[in-house]
Order: sequence, then structure tokens, then C-alpha cells
Amino acid sequence: MRGFRGPAGDAGRNSGRSARPGGTPVAKALSVFEQLPDVWALLRPRRGVLAMGMALMVVNRVSGLVLPYSAKYLVDNVITRRQINLLLPLVSAVLLATVIQGVTSYALTQTLSKAAQRMITELRRKVQEHVGRLPVAYYDENKTGALVSRIMNDVEGIRNLIGTGLVEFLGGLLTAVIALVVLLRISAEMTLVAMALMLVSLVALRKAFGVIRPIFRERSKITAEVSGRLTESLSGVRVVKGYHAEAREHNVFSQGVQRLLENVLRALTATSMMSLTTTMLLGVAGALVMWMGAHQILSGALTLGGYFRYTMFLAYMVAPLFQVVGIGTQLTEAIAGLERTREVLDERPEDSDPRRMVTLEHIRGDVEFRNVTFAYEPGKSVLHGVSFSALPGTVTALVGSSGAGKSTIIGLISAFHTPSEGQVLVDGVDLATVRLDSYRTRLGVVLQESFLFDGSIRENVAFSRPGASEEEILAACRIARVDEFAERFPKKYDTLIGERGVKLSGGQKQRVSIARAVLADPRILILDEATSSLDSESEALIQEGLAQLMRGRTTFVIAHRLSTIRRADQILVVEAGKIVEHGAHKELFAAGGRYYDLYTKQHGLERNLFLAPGEGDVAETAEVALGTAAEENPDLLGLLRDRRA
Repeated sequence: MRGFRGPAGDAGRNSGRSARPGGTPVAKALSVFEQLPDVWALLRPRRGVLAMGMALMVVNRVSGLVLPYSAKYLVDNVITRRQINLLLPLVSAVLLATVIQGVTSYALTQTLSKAAQRMITELRRKVQEHVGRLPVAYYDENKTGALVSRIMNDVEGIRNLIGTGLVEFLGGLLTAVIALVVLLRISAEMTLVAMALMLVSLVALRKAFGVIRPIFRERSKITAEVSGRLTESLSGVRVVKGYHAEAREHNVFSQGVQRLLENVLRALTATSMMSLTTTMLLGVAGALVMWMGAHQILSGALTLGGYFRYTMFLAYMVAPLFQVVGIGTQLTEAIAGLERTREVLDERPEDSDPRRMVTLEHIRGDVEFRNVTFAYEPGKSVLHGVSFSALPGTVTALVGSSGAGKSTIIGLISAFHTPSEGQVLVDGVDLATVRLDSYRTRLGVVLQESFLFDGSIRENVAFSRPGASEEEILAACRIARVDEFAERFPKKYDTLIGERGVKLSGGQKQRVSIARAVLADPRILILDEATSSLDSESEALIQEGLAQLMRGRTTFVIAHRLSTIRRADQILVVEAGKIVEHGAHKELFAAGGRYYDLYTKQHGLERNLFLAPGEGDVAETAEVALGTAAEENPDLLGLLRDRRA
């Protein structure tokens, strides 16, 4: 697979592909000849196997011609002239040729079919590896199910490029060439007539394939879309059932499979028309050969045995036309799948940027944003001139309204994106020039939505450090309080938690995610609402573990419960993509600005949720008094709130 074209070719291919003009499906489909370099790249590592297959194919096809060639001797010599002594040699030759044909057919299937399956496996590995290296933005634009379809389904038809399909196709052409030579020697007149009709058939087939290839390409796209929505529906089954949306999802799926059915029916119509055209033209050719052959036999220009030999070889010559309809369709589907696969491999991996040459051997954790502007789409910036610094060992909290840009800042720190303008520096080095493998191995992330894999608790915790010892895994579980529930299971840490950790509660999944980050021993730690799924008691316990984890590390925290970030070294208030305030809790609260509004409104709302009718005035007076006290002692607010709870 080394020769298969990937992203290293040229940087402009992606933009060139996206700029390809629209129009009819035929206009959108690339010519088969444009795929030949990719086809050769797939076949080149297997050229030895392919050469062996071609040799076996030649022997197979030549041995298959013994039967029609012997027909003339059987009719003219054995039957007409009664040369019975030739019967046994003729039958023996046919039997020997049949054995050779059977053995070579078996060898072809074993050699090429297995090589084709190995090629599919290797290509799937290559595509999956490449997809895994693509930037987060690519995943944002493509459904998971669609990517799964491209990895698993699009490469399936490619087996015909090296499998028995291609050999059968080439073998049919070889047989046709040999048969044509024999036919011309028997009767050039009849052969030229038959050839003229065959050329008309080939022209019709060529136009038909120009129509049918885009249909196969569209089918792959529809299959990916339907599979993607089905994957989402099955993954979100609790949401679907919670909103009694089974009928709606069924309707969406039904519409998708209906589109798929219509595509298949169009393909069947096209192939049926191809078969109809071919059958009619071959029928006309057969009738003309019968007419001309009868006249040549009656005139003495052709013997009866010669006519039988001619008709049998004519069948061998026209057989590839029927193979073109079947095998040619398979090859067309393979080319369409190859084109879609190439589109994925043409995408530039996030670590292929030639600027990323710097390796961070040791990370202190000094993070700085210098006038950073970022836009997911050109001309629509979501961050505007963001500047701040976070010293090693400090905690930086990000607060603000939803959609203000907090997660975007975290994404830039995680190197999921690069700034449109400005720089993100780590230890004084521009993160856009750093090799991602040297940086992300020292990065720990705990997201609000805990993602766990289908496996055991131990496997999910060890995901961040597969080589960690049992003692290190258990220590991380104790810090994150995973041991409190894992020890109660019969299989303890070997308990299988199901897809996405479905067998665990939200708080338990969050603890496993925190243990995973603890085990990673990162220099830079990102906590995105890391305790949002925990109850008050569990949160208090895990906060102790997180305090231990954050010690000596540069930590970034996104928190909507502002009481959890009062002790942060600095708080950044983000609004509309800008940092409007920054400082410690006490000074921001005293300033009475945006942070003060967020803080007091949040606690006022939480308190008012539990007010009885008529208590509004008392609550307002208490809130003012509480705010005044909190200005002098910020910890008092949390203490009173806990007591009230």
C-alpha cells in the first residue's frame, strides 16, 4: 500500500476536489483512466501474485478451447468418415484439458481470491489509520456512520481489481482474441459481419457504463448516510424512547432505504438494458451466421464439422460481452469505491503539516495566548484577539455564557485547531510548530460528556497509559473514587461496562474518566465540567482527588457552577469571543462587573428555586446581605450554601 496516493501528494488537491464543478452525475464522475495510477498502486505490491494468476489464466483458457477445437474432427472424421480410431484420442484430450482447466480454476481462486481479501484488509487498516490522524474538524463535518461505511464498505468492491473478477474479465478477452483468429481462418466473411454487430454492442456498453458508474458512486454515498443515521439512532436509543420518537426514526430510516432502493432499481434498469441490447445484437449475429453458414455448407465452401467448430468458437468470442455486463459492473463498482476511498486518503492529516517539526522533550506547562483569533469558517471569527498566560502549576478557570468561546480556547490548547491569527505558545514554543505526538502524550482531558469504550473498568482507566502497572491503575481509581463502586461489583475492575459505559451511572462514568486522566500523569490538565455529573457528596470527595491531581500541573477548568472555581489562580471571563475580565475570584467579585453578575445571578437562581410563596422579599434581602458578606470572605458563600443545602 505504500504506493497508494495519500495526502503527501500536493496540498492543493483537497481544494481542487471541492471546487470540481457540478452538473450531471456523469460529469461528476472521474474517468476510469484517471483511476489507473491508484489501481496500479494497489496492484504493484502484488504483481508477482497477479503474474502467476495471469499465467494460470492463460493455461486455463487455452485448455478450455480444446473442446470446441475438437468438434470439427469429431463431426468430419469420426462421425462422417467413420475414423473410429480417432475417438479415444479426442475424448482423452478433452478429459485432460478438462482436468487442467479444473485444477487451474481452483488455483486461481485460492491464489487471487485470498490475495484480494488480504488487500481489502490492508486497505481497511490504511484508511482507518489515516482517518484516525485527521483533524477534529473533519469529524465535525462527517458522520461517524459515514466514516465507518467508507472504511468497511467502500473497499469491499476493490477485491475485483485483483480477484477472480479481473482475471475472468481478462481471460474472456484472451479467449475472444484466440477465437477471433480461428474464426477468421474458418470464414472471414461471417466473422466480419459478426464483428460489426459486436462493435455496435461495445459502443452501447461503453455509454451504458458511463451512466452506471455514477449510480454506484451515489449508492455508496446513500449507504454511508443511512448507516450514519442508523448508528446515531441506535446509540441514542434512550433519547429516542424518552421522546417516543421510534416512529420518526423509522420514517427517517425508511426514507433512506427507499432512496437506496431507487438507486438499486436504476442500476438494475441500466444493467437490464445492457443485457437486452447485447442479447438482441448477438441474436441477430447468430441468425446471420446461420444463414451464411448454411449457404457456405451447401456450396461446399464449409464442411459440417467446420460449421460446428465455427459456432462454438463464435460463442467463445461473444461470451466476453456477457461478462462485460456482469464483471464490468463489478469493476465499475470497485472503481467508484476506490474513488471514494481516495477522497478520504487525500485529506491532510493533522500531523502532516511541514511546520510541525519541533519535539517537546520536557513540558513545564507554561501556556500563553498571544492575540489569538480563530474562525471555524472563513470570515466568521469566534475568538477575537484573545491574550492571556497560564504559569506552570496554576489553575485557570474559564467562565462565561454558553457559546462565548470557552470550549474553543480549550480546543486550541489541546491542539485540535490552530489559530487563524496569533499564537498559542507552550513553554515559549508556537504550538502550531510542535509535533503532536510529543505534546498530547503530556496532555490530560476530562470532558463534560464522559466517553467510555465497550470493555472493562480497568481497560477504560488504562486507556491513557496502556503500559501502566496494576498498582498505578488502582491508585488512580482511589484518587477518582472509582474503588467505591468498582469494589462492589462481582468482577470488580474487570466488570464490563457496555457500549459508551451504558451500565454505569453518569457519576460513575465521570469518575472513570477522571481516573483515566489521573493515570496519564499530564503536565497540562483540562477539566471541562469534570464534576458536572456527580452528586454533592461525590463531588466533594473527588475535588480532593482533583486538588491532588492539579498540584504542580497547569490546569484549565471550564465550570458553570462558579462555586467550584473560587480558588483558581486566575479566572477568565469570556464573552462573545473576547476576554472581558480576568483576575482572582475576590477581586472580580469586588469589581462588580460581568463575573459578579454571573456569580450572584447563579446563586440567586439556585436559591429562588426552593422559595415558598411570599418569601421573595426576604430572599432578596438575604441575597444582598450574603453578597456583602461574600465580598469580605468569599468562602463564606460556599459554606452557607452547603449548610442551606
